[in-house]
Amino acid sequence: MKTSYRWILATALACSLHGVAAAADKPVLEVVASFPTQQVTGVAVSKNGRVFVSFPFWSDDHATSVAEVLPDGSAKPYPDALWNAKDGAPQFRWVCVQSVVVDDTDALWVLDPAAPKTERIVPGGPKLVKIDLSTNRPVQTITFDETVAPEHSYLNDVRIDTQYGYAYMTESGGGALVVADLKTGKARRLLAGHPSTQEEPGVQITVEGLKVIDPKTGKAPAFKADGIALDEEAGWLYYHPLAGVTLYRIKTSFLRDAKLSAEELAAKVEKLGTTPKPDGMLEGPEGMVYLTAIEENGIARFNPGTGHTTLLIQDPRLKWPDTLAQGPEGWIYVSTSQIHRMPKYHDGKSLQEGPFQVLRVKLP
Repeated sequence: MKTSYRWILATALACSLHGVAAAADKPVLEVVASFPTQQVTGVAVSKNGRVFVSFPFWSDDHATSVAEVLPDGSAKPYPDALWNAKDGAPQFRWVCVQSVVVDDTDALWVLDPAAPKTERIVPGGPKLVKIDLSTNRPVQTITFDETVAPEHSYLNDVRIDTQYGYAYMTESGGGALVVADLKTGKARRLLAGHPSTQEEPGVQITVEGLKVIDPKTGKAPAFKADGIALDEEAGWLYYHPLAGVTLYRIKTSFLRDAKLSAEELAAKVEKLGTTPKPDGMLEGPEGMVYLTAIEENGIARFNPGTGHTTLLIQDPRLKWPDTLAQGPEGWIYVSTSQIHRMPKYHDGKSLQEGPFQVLRVKLP
């Protein structure tokens, strides 16, 4: 059996519990990078500790989309300035990048929903791009047509299943899962409209005492399928609506089976239990699932075996903790996006306070 990155993380975490790497009684956050004005969402870390971030095109002052954080804390457009240009063919530049992730072969994947300000897609823009970190060049691009990424879709997060050669994505605009065959480039939109991919009725979102209200509806924003985690060894995909408290999972073998009807696939979804409202999720050792807890300014852990959620850390710096990523030596990285402070939720007035940050922590 191949040695997985998850096993490395589990070993490092076990060492930290015995005092080898860090004290286990109180996790401590460390600042990795700070961005005075750039709202960061995605973060990914390679096996040798290279850190990559993504800045979605959510405001008029948007500049860089994907960057590598250098050892001095500065950020360099990645893979180059051309991919971060504002003009050009949407297939060959970043339009509005939401997520970055490093797979267990140490390749970087960039998910571009191509929907500036989350309004509507730029035709030809929705894509998943693989970058070879040894050459820093894109080596594969999978584009999504409107049967997979409709006009008002927003591809949100992604996990790469290197064992079977598939990518699994959440789509938070209309609410669905997207599954792409990495060998053929063919993708399918699944569980669209299913309760597991939709916002939960009556759910409110309040962060730092600020109620998040969609000005168009007067209700909480309809944040649909968002967080995602892949237990590759057990074959489970976990996912969660952001505007909701319910965690779901489904066997990846069912997602790959194109012969299943929509009704048959829906019957395979498992409802696991309630959690804090998360944005990002991360697969952990021994089948555990980590979740950001946006209302608690924290990070939690869900045990699928018991259905129990434990809040592992709370810190006022975790202002809407967004993405979780695992790094070497047991570090877990988290971005702070301050989504609840965006002008769109406060009559056009921004309540965001720089800097936006990437932090890291070793969790028990």
